[in-house]
Amino acid sequence: MHDHDHSLTPERRMAAALVLTVVIMLAELIGGLISGSLALLADAGHMLTDAMALALALGAMVVGSRPADDRRTYGYRRLEILAALANGVVLVFVSGSILFEAAKRWLSPQPIVTEIMSVVAAVGLVANLVGLVLLRPAHGSLNVRGAFLHILGDTLSSIGVLAGAAVIALTGWTRVDPLLSFMISIVIVWSSFTLLREVVEVLLEAAPRGIDTERVRRLMTSMAGVVSVHDLHVWSITTGLPALSAHVVVADHSQDCDHLRKALQEELKKSFAIDHATLQIEHDQLGGCGCCDAPDADAHP
Repeated sequence: MHDHDHSLTPERRMAAALVLTVVIMLAELIGGLISGSLALLADAGHMLTDAMALALALGAMVVGSRPADDRRTYGYRRLEILAALANGVVLVFVSGSILFEAAKRWLSPQPIVTEIMSVVAAVGLVANLVGLVLLRPAHGSLNVRGAFLHILGDTLSSIGVLAGAAVIALTGWTRVDPLLSFMISIVIVWSSFTLLREVVEVLLEAAPRGIDTERVRRLMTSMAGVVSVHDLHVWSITTGLPALSAHVVVADHSQDCDHLRKALQEELKKSFAIDHATLQIEHDQLGGCGCCDAPDADAHP
């Protein structure tokens, strides 16, 4: 059982998806050249950028797992966000190139060998479905999500190519090929902007979605002995790793500051899944237990 679990790590899933993508990319490139299908050729180009994106995402996952050091105190986890940003930008440019080629093909329809187009698209669809299954369990990471969206775009492309081949075979209307390419690229652009918006939120250190800072403040001020909370900041180091820092004001100078700090950290972890909370305990007037003079407490009690 242990070996089985190890074989399904996110890194291994990503590597398997990368191999599938490269194999299908070569098949679609050859099939597109032989059949004359723009959808196949466009998807081959799409899958080339997908292969690069998957390789980038895999590299970010491997490097991101390296431990922190004196210069990079949070480690390399933010590399996953940078990889997701690169993936989102690449998706937008690829979609634009597909739109451009689709417009050209719409104006100048070309003959298409539907048999080859259908077979290659069917093989690509099966491979992409396997890729989706491989990446879905690790879908919580923005980095993996970017790679997942690449594979999803390829899956939609394969379905579109199959449908287009059927229409061309039945009616002879070759313009369905660029039409479907146009529709697929619009879906990819929409997904890309959704991904980029979340990436930008992380880079701007906005509060993670699902964490209301006002609720966090109310929770902290509801703890016994807490008068107020100021300089409250909540952000994400990377997806799934929220962090918090705050100054907590107490009125009772004799209060056990260390006990309060640990209680706050436990409540933040329980209610908001915030494992990394740096808290400074202060008094509304100077004096007392000297907590203000103590160094900031780390997140882990």
